[in-house]
Amino acid sequence: LGKEAEVVQIGPEDEKKITELSKDPWIHRKLLLSLAPSIYGYADIKEALLYLLFGGSRKALPDGVTIRGDVNVLLVGDPGTAKSALLQYTARTAPRGLYASGRGSTAAGLTAAVLREKTGGMVLEAGALVLADKGVAAIDEIDKMRPDDRVAIHEAMEQQTVSVAKGGIVATLNARASVLAAANPALGRYDPYR
Repeated sequence: LGKEAEVVQIGPEDEKKITELSKDPWIHRKLLLSLAPSIYGYADIKEALLYLLFGGSRKALPDGVTIRGDVNVLLVGDPGTAKSALLQYTARTAPRGLYASGRGSTAAGLTAAVLREKTGGMVLEAGALVLADKGVAAIDEIDKMRPDDRVAIHEAMEQQTVSVAKGGIVATLNARASVLAAANPALGRYDPYR
């Protein structure tokens, strides 16, 4: 219905159907079969994507430290093995999903950028990881990104924040997104012995 989880209204018949499904002993199999049904096979990969979509539980410790509950997944495989299709399907399935290609993405495009307005002031613009807050950020062809741009997403994956200090703007933005990335193996073919 919408990108915000609060917008979704669950009616009495929906609640009855959800309760009925929760008692189904084959619910795990049904969920696996319903994720990207047009793509044959890959049961173990689809299971990993299910865990990414559902996520874990976020823990807040008494000393103020929070442990993230989001799962990050990296798919590595030969070209033409439906990695991009699985990424796009997962991004569409998530309540708040974003798909980006690593080939044309920069650190600022994925995290946040400080831009100069026509009036002369500076403005902060959110990137893909900030826009996918409480959702899934799917980054395809992550191996094609420049290494310094790839390093920029480490903070978002570990701390689930994006820190910016540019042009007089110092800010920390939430990026509580699960990162789903896909890459081709080094030298073009996957080596199972490496």
